[in-house]
Amino acid sequence: MVEITWFGHACFLIKGRNATVLMDPVPAESGYTLPSISPDIVTISHEHQGHAALDLVQGDYRLVNGPGEYEIKEVFINGIRTWHDSQQGAELGRNILYVVEMEDLTICHLGDLGHALTEQQVEAMSAVDVLLVPAGGGPTITPTQAAEVIGQVEPSIVIPMQFRTEKGDAEREPVDAFVREMAAAEHRTVDRLTVRKSDLGESASVVVLEPA
Repeated sequence: MVEITWFGHACFLIKGRNATVLMDPVPAESGYTLPSISPDIVTISHEHQGHAALDLVQGDYRLVNGPGEYEIKEVFINGIRTWHDSQQGAELGRNILYVVEMEDLTICHLGDLGHALTEQQVEAMSAVDVLLVPAGGGPTITPTQAAEVIGQVEPSIVIPMQFRTEKGDAEREPVDAFVREMAAAEHRTVDRLTVRKSDLGESASVVVLEPA
């Protein structure tokens, strides 16, 4: 069982029995608030503002900020090189998506993905149970492209991120546009998500988290 909390933008805390993983820590100027956290692992998808507020992270953590395979405290992480735009990084640079295996679940954080995944990238990913996907457009994939990526990955649970809320991301679309693209999938809104392998269904469901 893992507990997933969203702190806004692309920042998530994934908590298991033996370890906690903080992904893309968000700065205060984003409009969101990152509470005092001492995670075991911190992942950074890229160094752009909004994704790498390491000065707010406390404790003695392991930093993962590049492609490759990592094993830390029984958590297995695969960082896969992608691009922040559709021009192979010519406009906005590189991006790393992370596939995290913990507590019998596989969770994928797409970071600031700016394009559809290649066959090689999909093949490099383990079977994904939970997909954290940018859903508000802007300098990442659009809601329509997000739905296409979900079709490539075929997760059981989809959690949108980087969409307009009352706190931040004012330049992006609200989550409604993404939900419309995923009209065939069941969806619900919760404060945080607790999920077990046995909870997973055969078809994808959308879980919209409220920023903590």
